[in-house]
Amino acid sequence: MAMTTQNSDLQQPGMQSTPGGRIGPIVAASLATGLFVALALVAAPFIAAKENVLTGVVLLAFALGWALLAVLSVRFSDQPQRWAAGPAVFFTVAGLISIIGSDTVNNVFRWVWPPVLLGLVVWMIIHARRQLHSRTRRWLLYPVLAVLTLASVGAGYETVRESVDAAAYPMPGQLIDVGGHRLHLHCTGSGSPTVVLEPGLGEASSVMGWIAPAVARDTRVCVYDRAGRGWSEAADGRQDGAQIAADLHTLLDRAHVPGPYVLAGHSFGGLYILTFAAQYPDQVAGMVLLDSTAPASAPGPPAKAGSYDLPGRISALLPAVAHLGAARLVGQFSYGTLPPRSRDEARARSATASDVESFLNEFLEGSTAVRQAASLVDFADKPLIVVTAGREHDDAWLAAQDKLATLSTNSRHRIVADATHASLLLDATDATAMNQAIRDVVASVRTSRPLPSP
Repeated sequence: MAMTTQNSDLQQPGMQSTPGGRIGPIVAASLATGLFVALALVAAPFIAAKENVLTGVVLLAFALGWALLAVLSVRFSDQPQRWAAGPAVFFTVAGLISIIGSDTVNNVFRWVWPPVLLGLVVWMIIHARRQLHSRTRRWLLYPVLAVLTLASVGAGYETVRESVDAAAYPMPGQLIDVGGHRLHLHCTGSGSPTVVLEPGLGEASSVMGWIAPAVARDTRVCVYDRAGRGWSEAADGRQDGAQIAADLHTLLDRAHVPGPYVLAGHSFGGLYILTFAAQYPDQVAGMVLLDSTAPASAPGPPAKAGSYDLPGRISALLPAVAHLGAARLVGQFSYGTLPPRSRDEARARSATASDVESFLNEFLEGSTAVRQAASLVDFADKPLIVVTAGREHDDAWLAAQDKLATLSTNSRHRIVADATHASLLLDATDATAMNQAIRDVVASVRTSRPLPSP
């Protein structure tokens, strides 16, 4: 009997080897760790501030969170969640593919990962219902799985739509190599001088749907897409006003479009043509500024190469959201007053990650572009028309528009009373003011006569 008791005592530790502990804190801590590591890696200066790299490290951080859940739940709780190894593997593979950055592999993976993730979410729900008996399943895990479901559905839809759009809206012009990347250029009409249209911040050539066809009836007109926008390829490095002007100059030269040109820019596009006129004065015969952003010579320290830029790092990650269909959702409510073909092209192109990245790049370089445009201080007696929207602007904006008109001794400032900043470009009636201004500048260049009075 004594021997039996002794053997029972020896076995007692083994009978209590099942790990204890609450599963709820483990779930919360594991997922929170993945999120915290993701934020830390995005902010880390030793991680390259590129979309594919930042997206990749974020996915790897999420993989870490799921892996922790699988390991810690087995080690420290009585509810092992071994199924969490599944999402850990998925996010690890996705993160590594993103970091590698191969266009071919990524293009294939974009078709693969949404349905795989959706299937994985269903599998995770089944196993979580069976193995996770905690309120964190409802209040924490299910919301995370709902987000993953939306991401998979949105990404799948976006991939299909971009494929459909590529077939429905083929590039109307040509791609010209300007040094490391190619820009889209489309010229129509005939005659000289050639008019070059410059869209505003974040816009592509399709927004000139009311302007370009009307101008083409009188002379040759060219529309183009800046790097990363429309049908143009993305470019490495900063896209400030000086670089955009240099790219445009190279584009026109290599496309054999002879100058001098009449430049017409809307909003931020006005800054770019002002910089172009300052850098290449002999190539500009006249200008039209359509509710242009005004340049400023106020001092401001330019960003130093290699300096730490947290907003820039965060913005580099944002284009990844476009792969999930977010930009397309927003774009469906835009450009409704353009001609149908131009409207659909603009909506399709603005939904892509490349367009989102280009917009953010230009936005972050905005203060630099404003200063660079101020380098044009004298347009001599070349024809210049400033067209300003009469609504939505304060006295400071109108005063700045008046100042723009003083760049030339042969200038006019025209205010379109009922127009807004956007409607001057997107509305058929209000866009006639731009068309007439371009015609007047072209006529002044052809005849060497002063501009007509307003």
